[in-house]
Amino acid sequence: MTSNAILATEAPSAMSIRHPNPDAAAEFADDNAPHPSTDVLKDDRRWNAVIARNPVYDGQFVFGVSSTGIYCRPSCPARRPRRENVQFFLIPEQAERAGYRACLRCKPKSAIAHPQSDGVKQICRYIEQHLDEPITLDCLGKEFKQSPFHLQRRFKALLGITPREYADSCRLRLLKRNLQAGNNVTRAMYDAGYGSSSRLYERTASQLGMTPDKYRRGAIAAAIRYTCADSPLGRMIIAATERGVCAIHFASSDGELLEGLKREFPFAVRKLDNGGLQSWVGAVLQQMHGREGDLSLPLDIRATAFQRRVWTHLQSIPFGATQSYGEVAKAIGQPRASRAVARACATNRIAVAIPCHRVVRGDGGKGGYRWGTERKKALLEMEQRGL
Repeated sequence: MTSNAILATEAPSAMSIRHPNPDAAAEFADDNAPHPSTDVLKDDRRWNAVIARNPVYDGQFVFGVSSTGIYCRPSCPARRPRRENVQFFLIPEQAERAGYRACLRCKPKSAIAHPQSDGVKQICRYIEQHLDEPITLDCLGKEFKQSPFHLQRRFKALLGITPREYADSCRLRLLKRNLQAGNNVTRAMYDAGYGSSSRLYERTASQLGMTPDKYRRGAIAAAIRYTCADSPLGRMIIAATERGVCAIHFASSDGELLEGLKREFPFAVRKLDNGGLQSWVGAVLQQMHGREGDLSLPLDIRATAFQRRVWTHLQSIPFGATQSYGEVAKAIGQPRASRAVARACATNRIAVAIPCHRVVRGDGGKGGYRWGTERKKALLEMEQRGL
């Protein structure tokens, strides 16, 4: 069984894919167009496509109508606007940055598939997964087989910021979440991918409007709902924020579970919820009893970029199978990081849904487990019996 709930937040360019007419793609391809096209010939062709409501060009551009503040696909059935009120954009994000809203009738975002936006989305995913490493234009250019100059130009044309600025925004967002969760400044700093405290204060004090420590002390953490239940491994607690499951722990008593939850989320407002979390309790128990199923729970993950790569890979390990720490390190592209993989497994807060119990020692030994090696052994045996 695999779970797919850890994946990073989708970029604004995420949308359903269609493969438009290749001739139309060639006609409207414009690598140098970060803003609405000023090429009169191309704009005339686009306008002709709009007048004809030609569906061939859906996915190649959208047009915004200044008199309504709406943008549409070329084939939109709505009444045609005046030409002087129309602007053309290659992708919906450009129209939205210009202040237009998507048409509810033709739903233009469902039609767009642009090679440049797909490429930028891949770059965003790469940056999000490597926040704890130096991310340079040369590095990105080699990874995506583009010149650093053209990569940055296209990235900024579509998102309005450079790859470095995007990485900084990701780190800042992660830092805020970690501080709001009650982590101390040093831990929040390193978990967000910052290399030193001086760099952290330099880059974040102005953005936060205060020092990280003041932000932490003044932050209001999200409320956490939780419920406790019996399991084959003893008492189990499942806790969740409004974003999803943030903790699945095991212990001998409810008191131990609640104390552990308090340590993990010291600033959170914890509230018992025996009813609303029962479907998730049932899904976890089903897997623990050795019945393979879909455990794609929504997860609220606070992690470093490295931890995310490890945990995402763990979710791909088949039900009933195991991998060594070294094999996981190789699978995520860092073959010398087996010890770091072990640490990432040890810091996992969400048992079973992120199946760190499926990672064992290279010599065949079970290895450690945050909730005890006996529980790890029991989980593996239950999965084996369920095959």
